[in-house]
Amino acid sequence: MGIAHQPVLLAETLEFLAVRPGARYVDGTVGLGGHAEAILRQSSPNGTLLGVDRDSEALEAAGERLAPFGQRARLAHADYREIPRLLGGQKADGILLDLGVSSLQLEAADRGFSFRAEGPLDMRMDRSHGPTAEELVNRLPERELADVIFRYGEERASRRIARAIVDVRRRRRIATTTELANLVRGAAGRSRRPGLDPATRTFQALRIQVNRELEGLADCLERLADCLALGGRLVVIAFHSLEDREVKQRFRGLTGRGFALLTKKPLAPGEAEVARNPRARSAHLRALAREAA
Repeated sequence: MGIAHQPVLLAETLEFLAVRPGARYVDGTVGLGGHAEAILRQSSPNGTLLGVDRDSEALEAAGERLAPFGQRARLAHADYREIPRLLGGQKADGILLDLGVSSLQLEAADRGFSFRAEGPLDMRMDRSHGPTAEELVNRLPERELADVIFRYGEERASRRIARAIVDVRRRRRIATTTELANLVRGAAGRSRRPGLDPATRTFQALRIQVNRELEGLADCLERLADCLALGGRLVVIAFHSLEDREVKQRFRGLTGRGFALLTKKPLAPGEAEVARNPRARSAHLRALAREAA
C-alpha cells in the first residue's frame, strides 16, 4: 500500500507481553500488522496470533504482511470488544491493544482523519456502517456538538466552535476536512499549546464520537483481563489522556483481585523513537498480568 508503518513502543510491547514460543496472543487493533509481525517472529516456531481490526483496509494490509506465518496468524474483521467471543472460551497468554489511529487511516486523504490534506469528513474506522463526521457536524444540535468537542477534545473554545459550525451550516453543508479545519481555526483562535494546530482537538473529539472509542472501554478491559491465562499479560497503548485515564483506573481496580500491575507509571517513547516517528510522542503504555495460582 506504500504506507510507512512504524509500530510504537515495539521493544517495550514485546517485553511486557513476555512473548515466547508456543504461546497464544491477540492483537486487538492489528492495524497494518507491525506489532503482530514482531510477536509472531518472537513466538516462533509455534506461537499463534489472532489479529482483530474493524478497519477492513487495514486487515487486508495486515493479511499480506502476515501471510508468511501461515496458519499461525488468524485475522478477524471485528471490534476489539468482541475478543472474548472470538476466543470462544480459550485463554490468551498475551493481549495487546494499540488504541492509536493507524498510518493508513491518517495518510489516506479519503478517510478524513487528518486536515493536512483535503478529503471528505468521514473518520470511520469501519467504513461499512455508522454515521460519518460529516453527518455529525451537519446535524448535531449546537449544544450537543459543543459537549462532544469539550468532552472528547478537552477544547475550551468548544462553544465558540460549535456556534461557528452551526452558523456556517445554515448557509451550506460542511463537507471537507480543510473546510472544517479552517472554520475551527477561525473560531478557536491561537492554540494554548505551541505547535498544536487549533483544529487538532476538535478533530480528535469528532473521531472519538464517530468511532465510539471510549464507549465501554473500561468494562472491556476487565473482560479482556478475564480472557488471560495464568501469568498472561494485557498491554494497552493509549494516545490521549481520556483513554489513558480509563486504562489507568481500570488496571488499578483489578490489582489485588488476581491481577498485578506491571507499570506503576505509563511508559513513554524515548527521544530517539520520537525523532524517528513523531506520531509516537503521545503514546503511553500500561501493562497488567494475571497472577499465577
